[in-house]
Amino acid sequence: MLELDNINTYYGDSHVLRGVSLSVRPGEVACLLGRNGAGKTTAILTVMGYLQPRPGRIRYNDRDIAGLSPHAVARLGFGFVPQERGIFPSLTVRENLSVFARRGDKGYWTLPRVFELFPVLAARQRNLGFQLSGGEQQMLSIARALMLNPALLLLDEPSEGLAPMIVQQIVEVLARLKREGLAILLVEQNLRAAFAVGDRHHVLNKGEICFSGSAAELEGNDFVLRNYLSV
Repeated sequence: MLELDNINTYYGDSHVLRGVSLSVRPGEVACLLGRNGAGKTTAILTVMGYLQPRPGRIRYNDRDIAGLSPHAVARLGFGFVPQERGIFPSLTVRENLSVFARRGDKGYWTLPRVFELFPVLAARQRNLGFQLSGGEQQMLSIARALMLNPALLLLDEPSEGLAPMIVQQIVEVLARLKREGLAILLVEQNLRAAFAVGDRHHVLNKGEICFSGSAAELEGNDFVLRNYLSV
């Protein structure tokens, strides 16, 4: 479905990603893990077209998409939940969702379905974006991406800064999306959240993949856990 092949990404002259290769298969949750500064956000921004690989290939459903603009990438079936959430603070919850509504191949995600998945958003649909808590804003950001009816959902650290109870709710939402067959690329630092939903895990260190494997393989790899993931 999605393939990154030998991706190298720069900020100016700073070489951030160094030969990153990974894939996301249909219906799979692939997790990209690592400490702050490892290159996780750079990787997801490169996929979305905000940064260009130099060199490297990005293929989606056998099409080369490296070099496409972010809006062109989104139109191919990508839903992106950025780290900063990016909701419109002066629009209501309902307006934030409606402005992103797009009918995909199945037209599955509609306002009623999103409100069923996120009951708190249904209850606060007339509230403005800035009136929501951090957890509610994160739920809105995910719901807004779903309104695009994506084939692939990309999330950049959705659990960051949230209370454990809210993180668990986000995990339950992702688990449901996984059961419904939505492919997901999840960037995370919260190992518990990643292990709860991930099928495969890729660990980044200083811009390079240093481990790829299942949750069981990662949990059993003390060297990687201790050297590349522990705080």
